[in-house]
Amino acid sequence: MVLLTTRELVMIGARVFCITTPLQRSSSIFFPNFPIRPVSRLSPATRPIVAMSTISKTQEELDSIFKQKRIVRSTVRKSLKAMDPSLRIQQDDAIQNTVLEAPWFKSCRRLCAYISCRSLNEVDTSKILSEILQHPDSNTTAQKKLYVPWVEDKNSNMRMLHISHMDDLVANSMNILEPAPVDAQGNEREDVMQADEPIDLFILPGLAFDRCGRRLGRGGGYYDTFLRRYQDRAKEKDWRNPLMVALSYSPQILEEGSIPVTPNDVLIDALVTPSGVVPISPRAIERM
Repeated sequence: MVLLTTRELVMIGARVFCITTPLQRSSSIFFPNFPIRPVSRLSPATRPIVAMSTISKTQEELDSIFKQKRIVRSTVRKSLKAMDPSLRIQQDDAIQNTVLEAPWFKSCRRLCAYISCRSLNEVDTSKILSEILQHPDSNTTAQKKLYVPWVEDKNSNMRMLHISHMDDLVANSMNILEPAPVDAQGNEREDVMQADEPIDLFILPGLAFDRCGRRLGRGGGYYDTFLRRYQDRAKEKDWRNPLMVALSYSPQILEEGSIPVTPNDVLIDALVTPSGVVPISPRAIERM
């Protein structure tokens, strides 16, 4: 029997896991209990003793995590591409109906939501957005204020701008709908980071998720960057943090510990799947 004290990569099927704590290996197959923490936060007792600086070590660990993320992304993209179109439609309807009927959605007054893109195989949000914008007087969506993403540049900077109608959306260079920075009258749209009231709910996209709250995006870092900025603003204003809720097809939900994370990755509070709502954080359990 060999005691492992260095970080090893274990591939089980098509998924990659990063082990950061000592494990015992025997001749039999084992399934380790993976810690829910970034690799870069290893305790000194579990770090291999090598002659390199802390900075170099951290960069090496991050490079390894980014490599693992690319592998997981590739696997999930293939699963989504192979998804039966009729099944996708069924799951889109089930997920959106769950959101629209949920008390935490009905009671929210200000929310940020993504605009789904078919070419990216994202869970459809068109029904949710239409209910908010086209039927503002219904019991389901009374008095809701909606902010949607506008990509500012290629450096992971994104803003959430207020819209009142579906006509406020235009296709960008990648054929993804987003709001024009100014409205038809030439007025700048309200940016959620300048809003005087807090957001109650974020409806988030992603490529993969697990039931511990880990979210894997598409690699641009736009949502993690924006969510950290908003969390800082909420803390500065002494606002209650919004619920971070992600929408997920069945193939996007992975086993616990199979999504590698860095200290910059923002965890979600809950998942909405075709089977229903999965509360994850204490905040979600309390509010949902």
